[in-house]
Order: sequence, then C-alpha cells, then structure tokens
Amino acid sequence: MSSVGHPLSRQSATIHPRPDQRHARYDDVAPLQRLCAERGRELNVEGYPAADFLDVVKSTRPAQCTLVPDMPGQLTSDHGWDIEQHAALLRPAIAQLNDLGIRVSLFVDADYPALEWAREVGAARVELYTERFAESHGSAQADAVFDTYLQAARRAQALGLGVNAGHDLDLHNLARFLDIPGILEVSIGHALVVECIELGIDKVLGSYLEICQS
Repeated sequence: MSSVGHPLSRQSATIHPRPDQRHARYDDVAPLQRLCAERGRELNVEGYPAADFLDVVKSTRPAQCTLVPDMPGQLTSDHGWDIEQHAALLRPAIAQLNDLGIRVSLFVDADYPALEWAREVGAARVELYTERFAESHGSAQADAVFDTYLQAARRAQALGLGVNAGHDLDLHNLARFLDIPGILEVSIGHALVVECIELGIDKVLGSYLEICQS
C-alpha cells in the first residue's frame, strides 16, 4: 500500500517484483496496472533496473517507477543508491522511462550527501529509506534521527525533487514521520499485512487513512 499527496489522501499501490520473483512476479504487474487504472489510482513499480525489469515497466507504463539497488538474491532492501557511482546505469534507464511519461523515483539513504545527482540523472523524486527512522522510534536517539530525515527532505525539495518514503513504517511510527512537511507518498509493506491479520483489514486501513489525512 502507498498513499499519495500531503495530506496523504489518495491511495495507490506498490509492487516490487525482485529479480528472483520469489513473491511478486513480473506477470503480476500488468493486471495490477489495469486494476489501478480502473479505480483511478496510481501504480508504483519498484525494482532493480535490469533489462527484464525495465521491459515490464515500459510495457505496462505505471504512473511511477522506483529504482532500488537490490541485486539478485538480496533478501530485502537495506540501503539506498550511491547515485553518483551508479549514474552510468541509472541515467539511460531513467531516460527510457521518462520518454514514456513514467515518473521515476530513486531509493536513497537519508544521509546520502549528493542528492543533486538524482536530478542530474533525470529522476523526479527520491524515496527516503526509513528503516533507521523506524528502528529509532521511541528511543533516546529518535529526535536526532528524525532530524536527519527532516533535513534530507528539505535538501531534496530545495533541489526540486519530490519526496517519498518507505520501509518499516507502520501504525505506530507513521504519524511522527509525517511531521516532515511535503512528503508525497509513503509505502507500507509487511506491517500492513501483519496489522491486518491482528486487527482486521477495515480497522487497519481506516487507521492508516486517518493518519495520512490528518
């Protein structure tokens, strides 16, 4: 699940078919795109910019593609791009997607110092990797870590980049994160599934919507 806008009032969907397709598969992207189009919702497709992934994205034309530095066999996302180092990989991939009207976001760490490279390679947005924020929530380090994300969002926005966020956000920590002004989209993954099992889907989705709209 992801939510778009601030206040985050419009729901969209995110799918992340990894190179080994161990859960979401490339074949899932087209039907989900059709469903989102029918419902007037955006689809965000996340993945590593390998040729087969890019072929799927280009053929389905979702509203957004988030490029992540997940190599084959990686269990889960655990770091953002070094965009400057990988510019030769990212720039042509982003150009292909931009030519089709697909908005591109790059997954980055909050302390990544060279956010201007996201603009240089053609991305419209960055997605802040929020595991560190989630791990610090409720701890003595929470305020300092939150400020790192606040400053990252401000730096990105000053460069003209939209700011998304995702990873380990849940019902307990999302409201605090959304104290950061101008967050356009948050992606909720495993927490959504677990919370729905524990509390029921109607209650959980209603709670997320309330947080995002406040």
